[in-house]
Amino acid sequence: MSWTIVRTPGRPVRRTDDDRIAVPLRLTRTGGDRGELTDTDLTLTLTLAEAEHLHAALCRSLDGRPPPPAAPDCRQPVQVSPGAAHIIGRA
Repeated sequence: MSWTIVRTPGRPVRRTDDDRIAVPLRLTRTGGDRGELTDTDLTLTLTLAEAEHLHAALCRSLDGRPPPPAAPDCRQPVQVSPGAAHIIGRA
């Protein structure tokens, strides 16, 4: 038996009424005694501070790798850590 957790397709990350961040997730179990597939929807709810810490951790783990072609603007090469930035010239 194995478990996987993925973002729920078609359900965006959103801000809740109590000013928290909700991340829809799907928990899936495969295998087991009968080899059945079981899905359930979950929501990870973060305070704004927790979301900022997660954002920073994700940025650090992605730093130094080129963004894929379909990456959102926040992952374009303009955002690099100070140690990786190279100034070519000044206007």
